[in-house]
Amino acid sequence: MSDVKATDKKEDKKDEKKDEKKPEPKPEPPTPTQEIKANIALIDRAINDLETRFTHRVLRSLTALRKRINDKVLRDAIEENYPKDSAVKYSLLSWLPPAPLAEQSMEVDTTSEANATAPLPPSPKPTSDPVPEAEIYLRLLIIHHLHTSKDTYSKSIELSHETVDKMQSMNRRSMDPIAAKIWFAVERSYELGGELADARPMFLAAQRTASLRHDDDTQASLINRLLRGYLHYNLYDQADKLVSKTTFPASASNPQYARYHYFLGRIKAVQLNYTAAHTNLQQAIRRAPAAKTAPGFYQAVHKLFVIVELLMGDIPDRGLFRHPVLEKALSAYFDIVKSVRTGSLSEFQTTLNKHAAQFEADKTYTLIVRLRQNVIKTGIRRLSLSYSRISLRDICLKLHLDSEEDAEYIVGKAIRDGVIEGRIVHEKGWMECGSQKDGYGPEASEVFGRRIGYCLDLHNESVKAMRYPLNAHRKELAAAQDAREREKELAKEIQEGDLDDDEGLGDY
Repeated sequence: MSDVKATDKKEDKKDEKKDEKKPEPKPEPPTPTQEIKANIALIDRAINDLETRFTHRVLRSLTALRKRINDKVLRDAIEENYPKDSAVKYSLLSWLPPAPLAEQSMEVDTTSEANATAPLPPSPKPTSDPVPEAEIYLRLLIIHHLHTSKDTYSKSIELSHETVDKMQSMNRRSMDPIAAKIWFAVERSYELGGELADARPMFLAAQRTASLRHDDDTQASLINRLLRGYLHYNLYDQADKLVSKTTFPASASNPQYARYHYFLGRIKAVQLNYTAAHTNLQQAIRRAPAAKTAPGFYQAVHKLFVIVELLMGDIPDRGLFRHPVLEKALSAYFDIVKSVRTGSLSEFQTTLNKHAAQFEADKTYTLIVRLRQNVIKTGIRRLSLSYSRISLRDICLKLHLDSEEDAEYIVGKAIRDGVIEGRIVHEKGWMECGSQKDGYGPEASEVFGRRIGYCLDLHNESVKAMRYPLNAHRKELAAAQDAREREKELAKEIQEGDLDDDEGLGDY
């Protein structure tokens, strides 16, 4: 019987462990309509409590939310957050296509079935309009939704104009974080509609207003919008003047700083200031979002970063081209890096012609053309290491140059810049390369002799520094011996009673 009870207890414990190991079911993620409703509640809380962090929390979810919205989601969100006879509701719904009849009949059927089976209490309808910031937020979602179809590009521009006018007429400082996102959507509408240049006066006026109001979020967004517009039309001088005349807000967010450093990197690279361009691009990479969050920006920055490193004379790390987000996007740039590293001008020209369309689309073609001189320098360096003397005609053939005069000019410039060591013999038409120093000649023995002499001198100086004065230890021994004799005398006198306890002890 005891064995049976023991086995029953073990089985009960096993059943309890199995029940404990069963994972609890995960809660279902909210629908887009529910998420929009929760975001509007957060915006209302931010206005009432004067806490902008709730608004920033709503805007952080904008990138993921706008990919999940459609006409039905937006209609349902507007219907749930506005009362029945609201003028704002009808104004927002006018920018969306009307609901199809099939969808309306389906809603009627589902509601009748729900009432017949389990009559649940209906959700309370709002009795008043939410805060104006909620209306601007819904307009922002509608603008992004209109960007998904070419047929609605013109409609998105109209809605953007109306939203900007409404936003400026309200003049509410609590709307500043949402306004920065609105300006991004406005620029995107004009860019997709092919009218980006027409939006520039509006952006300039808004930037002046934002700087006077000390609206850092809007100011940072508008500076990036203007720089993007200038670089879109290759107006690098105007972009450089804008950077010199404005001060980017120090309190701007990391994504805005990443865009700003990227634009600065492009400007500096075109102006031949490769060191500053490299620094700005590094800052853009550090401040950019995660690679999987914003892969397009991550790829664009690294494309320019690779070219700037090559123009500086460095070879990018090979592991960069194995990154899962960059591997496919940088395949053409990897071919360019290989041709520059080997110094093959023919391979470089073939790769440039093969991927010319991609380089022009990335707006890096003019920078890559500048790499031709780097390829030639690398090729000349390899030839100088391989030959002690080579004719200019052979250099011309190996590097695929146009003429011997070009080869002589390029070799002379490489010698002057310190790329190679050698001299040109113009009368005989060849280049004599500097003799390569080996490790066993007289010069090497002289260098080793100097190094050995320096080490011996250092050893001797160290030994001298460690020596002590003569008989210095004897003085210390004599002083210690006198101290001991003095202690003995004092102890003897104390025993004999000649001294008091506090007399004649000195420091002891």
